Amino acid sequence: MEAVESRELQARDYLEKHRIMELLNHLTSVLLFARPPKPREYLMSVLERLRIAKATGVPFPFFMDNSNIMSMFDMMDPSGKGTISFAQYKEALKNLGLCTADEVLNDDGHIITLDKFRDEV
Repeated sequence: MEAVESRELQARDYLEKHRIMELLNHLTSVLLFARPPKPREYLMSVLERLRIAKATGVPFPFFMDNSNIMSMFDMMDPSGKGTISFAQYKEALKNLGLCTADEVLNDDGHIITLDKFRDEV
């Protein structure tokens, strides 16, 4: 039984060390956003762009443009107040793969405006 637990712990440590779950979350997000006709080829191109970005130090291009960000914000702000709660903000970041479920984000007590949301996403 200890051998199984040890292998599970080693596997978990490996995934965390190499940020595999974050990568898979990102790949899933971009895949669902783009919905390409050839998903395997698309994922390979995304991985290649990530490799090039890492090798050159150039930031990876975002997959959401301003209109997508505004649409997402508007869905979370159906009354049109121009703000969303911190809980909505954190959930949106998790859904986009921009933070992990266990990552601690400090709620400073302020509401999130479209500008702040746009800057973070």
